[in-house]
Amino acid sequence: MATRHARPGEVVDLATWGDELPGAHSKTIAKQTHMELARIVLRAGESWEAHRVDGPLVFQCLSGRFRFRVGSEDRLLTAGQLLYLQGGEVHAVHAQTDATALLTILFT
Repeated sequence: MATRHARPGEVVDLATWGDELPGAHSKTIAKQTHMELARIVLRAGESWEAHRVDGPLVFQCLSGRFRFRVGSEDRLLTAGQLLYLQGGEVHAVHAQTDATALLTILFT
């Protein structure tokens, strides 16, 4: 099944976006040449290994609790908090509880 992206101007319910794909951990909401927007879902204990992206990103915690490692420093994110990183910064993400986030990446 092809991934459906939101249309410009479409209202997106972040609580349910991607639920039509059972077992999916995250789903891209919109992707264009210079931007990607995704709903991220990680279960308690799941992680993304250290990596980097070329452009700046915003990681906004919608529910649960994430430990976000930037370089050698840990930052805790809970619902309603966000973290902005410049492009090229090495980071890793760990879900301390079942958690969801909104990820926005700007590609340079």
